[in-house]
Amino acid sequence: MSAVREQLPEGRYGRSADERADRRLRVVGAVLGVVFLGVMGWFGWYYVVDNKISAEMIKFEVVSDAEVQVHLEIRKDEDAKGVCTLRSRSEDGTEVARKDVRVDDAASRIDHVFTLRTTARATSAELIGCTAR
Repeated sequence: MSAVREQLPEGRYGRSADERADRRLRVVGAVLGVVFLGVMGWFGWYYVVDNKISAEMIKFEVVSDAEVQVHLEIRKDEDAKGVCTLRSRSEDGTEVARKDVRVDDAASRIDHVFTLRTTARATSAELIGCTAR
């Protein structure tokens, strides 16, 4: 009885096509990984260094069926000016108020309560974001 050999003798016919393809895939994967890390680093740098205004919503309070008060803490460069956008939603998720708040104070840290007039009773308020002008 003889055994059937399914593979070529090792080292006799050079590198197989699978080995060349594996090497090529590793090189392409490494290049794409380096490019991805570079892009992520650039976005991170842009977000941290070039973002001159940032804000945090401390709390909100539904005052009545037509009013919500939002307490914001805004941090910025002293010479920076910008706009922060606030939004309020009802229980079913419908937007009932949206307000763009101008940030023109010369201080680097601003702690302020803003009032949003709503079209229906609100159940939540959120800070959409801030942009420098």
